[in-house]
Amino acid sequence: MVTSDDPIRQDHIVVTPRISIDPAELQFTFIRSSGPGGQNVNKVATAAQLRFDARRSRSLPDAVAVRLIKLAGKRATNDGEIVITAQRFRTQEANRKDATDRLVELILAATHVPKRRVETKPSRASRERRVDTKKKNAAKKRNRRGGSWD
Repeated sequence: MVTSDDPIRQDHIVVTPRISIDPAELQFTFIRSSGPGGQNVNKVATAAQLRFDARRSRSLPDAVAVRLIKLAGKRATNDGEIVITAQRFRTQEANRKDATDRLVELILAATHVPKRRVETKPSRASRERRVDTKKKNAAKKRNRRGGSWD
């Protein structure tokens, strides 16, 4: 999570010391929120919908952008745009901050480079244990079968 004094400066949103996002790259639209809230929900568009074009962003390195789109899952469009809808709070400003914080967390997760898996083959002992287990199970099932009742 992002602290209140850290992420949103007047000029850029800081994600890591090397990555910061220009607020001009974020597009906010406000829509009516769903769920409880009485008349306020029906009258006021307080839910914030954040759109961030990760594929064309100048702020993100290419590798981070690719991982971000993959990590975003169904929140990413086919064009590489990340769409985050925030409607937890009753004010536009709180929902705008919530959407921005969620985007920052997502980008932070995308900066993590996964460790490459080194493929290994099973040891001789583990192969023998597997075969022994299969033989025991086969014998157990064979013993369950009864003879014919001729």
